[in-house]
Formats: sequence, C-alpha cells, structure tokens
Amino acid sequence: GVVAIIYESRPNVTSDAAVLALKSGNVCVLRGGKEAFRSAAAIVAAMHEGLRSAGLPEALVNLVSDTTRQSAHELMTANGLVDLLIPRGGKGLIRSVVENATVPTIETGAGNCNAYVEKSADLETALSIIRNGKTSRPAVCNALEHVLVDREIASAFLPRLREALPEVLLKGDAEAAAILGVEKVDDDEFFTEYDDLILSVKVVGGIEEAIAHINSHSTKHSDVILTTDIRKADAFPRSIDSAAVYVNASTRFTDGGEFGFGAEIGISTQKLHARGPMGLTELTTIKYIVTGDGQIR
Repeated sequence: GVVAIIYESRPNVTSDAAVLALKSGNVCVLRGGKEAFRSAAAIVAAMHEGLRSAGLPEALVNLVSDTTRQSAHELMTANGLVDLLIPRGGKGLIRSVVENATVPTIETGAGNCNAYVEKSADLETALSIIRNGKTSRPAVCNALEHVLVDREIASAFLPRLREALPEVLLKGDAEAAAILGVEKVDDDEFFTEYDDLILSVKVVGGIEEAIAHINSHSTKHSDVILTTDIRKADAFPRSIDSAAVYVNASTRFTDGGEFGFGAEIGISTQKLHARGPMGLTELTTIKYIVTGDGQIR
C-alpha cells in the first residue's frame, strides 16, 4: 500500500516513518514542514542512496517538496492513491487531517494525560511519577498535563507537590487554588494540552469522580492512578477509556520503543484499527489466499 505521513518539525519522523513503511512492504510518501525540510531532504537523499545500492527503486520513499497547505490538502484527498494517512504533529495539524481528509486516517498524538492521586497513594512515589511525567520532556504527547487529588489528602499532598515542581506553573480549580495559592481556573482548563511546564490540579471526591472527569476531558492517550489500594488499582484501568492506562508508573512510558515495538510511526488515540503505539504490525494488512479443487458453497 501507500502510507502518507504529514508531519511538522521533527526530522526523526522522516527516517522512522520511511523505514517502518519499507519494512512493512509499503511505499512511503513524506510531507514535512518547512522548518525541517532541509534535514528531511538530506535524510531522504541518504535513503535513496541506500535503496539504489540495494537494487531497489528510489520511489519507495518520496518526499513532497511543496510545504504549503495545498500539498497537505492534496494528500488528504488523494483517494485511490493513498491507502493510509497519518498526521504527526500538534493539535492543529491533527484536527485539520481528521476534519478534512477523505482518505483513511489514523488519529495520533494529542496527549491530554492525567494522573489521579488516590487517598491511599504513597506520596513519595506519587511525587516522583508526577515530576517525571511533567518535567522530563514537557512538550511530548505522553507528558502529564493535569493532576487529580483525592480530597482527603489534598491539604497534605498539594504543598508537597508545589515544592517538588518549583519550575512548573501550577493552576487549580477552586479547592486546589486555595490550598496552593495559585491561579484559579474553570473546567475548560482541564481540556488543555499545554506542551509546556504548566500543570493544572483538581480536587476530587473519590475514584468515581476521577474516572468520570478523565473520561470526559482526556484525549484517550495515557492516564495513571497512584494508589496502594488493590481494588482501586484494578478498577481504574477497567474504567478508563484510554489507549494506555498505568498503575503507579509514569505515562512517559507510552512509546513504541519502550513497549518493545521498535520504532513507531505514531501513537493512535482512536480505537480501530490500531490503538496506542503503532509499529510494523499496525502497518501491515491481510490478504487471504484460498486454494481448492472444486469446492462450492
């Protein structure tokens, strides 16, 4: 098939996508952003040299030289030519593809990830996981954006959270803002993917409220519960409708390499046909060959 990838300013997507497409038996069409076009062109030129030395056609890997919106639109509407379109980039790009594409697409990337600190949580473990999820690489899709804290431990935990994240701008709902002494925000704030050192905090009355909030506000990418209660550790993953759900571990593990898939072509936040980190398996299709000696139905 023909797999097209529209991406923005990350040159590594060029090599990862091309290699995965080739190894899964697909032709790759790459359309990068203008900011990284020279890097992408250099990577594709090196791959063309490798293809020639292996006796394979250069046309297996294609880089669109036009970085205007017109070229992106043409790929989105290339029915009969493009078998699958995958956007890799920010919320605007992904939304544009989902809303305008007439070819099959995989919705990837948007990561409004949440952590719920349940009242039985080990607070040191919770602080360590939240710090890793927010500060290790704040602009990636598996970074934490929001923290929900059980009301019974909020007054004890939130001051420690503030101390653990001195470089992070904290915001909060009415209860959290009062405890932390930070900007008060409304419910709309919890739909925000910051891609920055910003974290919003909400106080909740228990696991049921936390689950309902996450399922209604997240982008179904990655969410985590921090708890020592076995029953709640079991109930949370069963109830959260996200591609990756964690119990006492960082959302930063949502990655093809970390999951043992090797390079990834994206992280799908939809349900079908693929969900979560996508590698070689998700780029292959099925063909049924049936042989017989006259059977009829």
